[in-house]
Amino acid sequence: MSQWISVCQLDDLIPGTGICALVDDQQVAIFRPDHSEQLFALNNNDPFAQSNVLSRGLICQHQNQLWVASPLKKQRFSLIDGHCLEQPEIKIACYQIQVQQGQVQVRL
Repeated sequence: MSQWISVCQLDDLIPGTGICALVDDQQVAIFRPDHSEQLFALNNNDPFAQSNVLSRGLICQHQNQLWVASPLKKQRFSLIDGHCLEQPEIKIACYQIQVQQGQVQVRL
């Protein structure tokens, strides 16, 4: 079973943005949509552009769901389960994420 790995402080994450963290040699895009402690973690690789850029995407809302729009080809990926809005058969990996005593932790 994998373990929780601390990647940064919650205060390091600017609300409305994403960052990339290297977790066990895996690029993980971490998103903080607002000022709350609600965070999301996805694989950073855009499968359409074959580039590690999703952490630089725009957080957007569609039909009351949160998405990240790729900065390159603009496909939107669900922050909940990683599926692509434009092509639902395409899905990127999602990871467990939590905040413990101000530390953001990810489990692959």
